[in-house]
Amino acid sequence: MLKYFFALFALLIVLVVTVAGFRGQKSSKPPIEIFPDMDHQPKVKAQTPSNFYADGRSNRTPVQGTVPLGYAIPQHKPVDGSTGESPSPYKQVKFSGGVSYTDTGKFGDQWGTGLPMETTPEVLARGQERYTISCQVCHGATGAGNGIAGKYGLVAIANLHQQRIRDMADGEIFNTITHGKNSMMGYGDRIQVPDRWAIVAYIRALQKSQGGATMEDVPADQRALLQAQNP
Repeated sequence: MLKYFFALFALLIVLVVTVAGFRGQKSSKPPIEIFPDMDHQPKVKAQTPSNFYADGRSNRTPVQGTVPLGYAIPQHKPVDGSTGESPSPYKQVKFSGGVSYTDTGKFGDQWGTGLPMETTPEVLARGQERYTISCQVCHGATGAGNGIAGKYGLVAIANLHQQRIRDMADGEIFNTITHGKNSMMGYGDRIQVPDRWAIVAYIRALQKSQGGATMEDVPADQRALLQAQNP
């Protein structure tokens, strides 16, 4: 009976070594793959030959009108042929690439506070539009973290009205939009730098709309009108 036990034990050792392989060993021979998973796929690799195309190249000429990842989408000209202004509220359109506060949200190694552009009604409108497109699905229309994604199993969605986020520096919010955090993916390759700051401005407006705003936040001309109406 004991010999059967040793025989089975030896067979088990052989199977483990066969499946696990000799760790750390080097060989010029291709490995024996018991479970190749998806290691080998019929796919195109950049800058490599390909027998699929007649010219033998894997890289193909981009389709006319293709926008490279990380570049601004070209603005369409008006159909009437007139010179039209860009619909963006800012002149420079770009994605990340620099080391300034505008591109990183930092002054040195510290998060900064304040927008690197004037907060105009146009910027807030742009921020609302971009927020609705990219953020509302998770954070909700008011920023309360009750977006539609939460109803389909996504958890740990931040409520933007938490005191922690209210106290968070503008630069850190910008960085979170750029690189993501926890279950939130980064939008640095999808949302332009000025649009990210516009979203930060709109988030601050949402926070003030849900409590925290003071009379000092109201423009001087509007403040005088309100005080006249409510002496």
